[in-house]
Amino acid sequence: MHDVPGRLRIKTPFIKGNENLAKHVERFLEQINGIRSITTNPLTGSIIMTYDEKKLTSQMLLDTLKTRGIFNPDKALTNDQYIRSNASKAGQIVYKAVVGAFVEKAFEGSALSLLTVLL
Repeated sequence: MHDVPGRLRIKTPFIKGNENLAKHVERFLEQINGIRSITTNPLTGSIIMTYDEKKLTSQMLLDTLKTRGIFNPDKALTNDQYIRSNASKAGQIVYKAVVGAFVEKAFEGSALSLLTVLL
């Protein structure tokens, strides 16, 4: 979820992979007084809404989407939370790769030495 005054972007599994449902959501949202534009992307599940701040707030739009079952704010992440989460996962992957390579290299010579001693 990304929210700046007059513009709200959410991602929802509700429309992901379903172009007909995405178009239905667009038509529904276009009827709300104060909506300036709606863009949906069924490939990513993204909905971008621009709106008149004098008539609507992002919370009003989120409440409407929640009521319709289009968006679940309890599972929503902000951009910062999403980036931090993925950066943490990437860090863990890199750490495991580096430690794994180090351990492999450390035992590489040891196995040969052990084999020599046994022979």
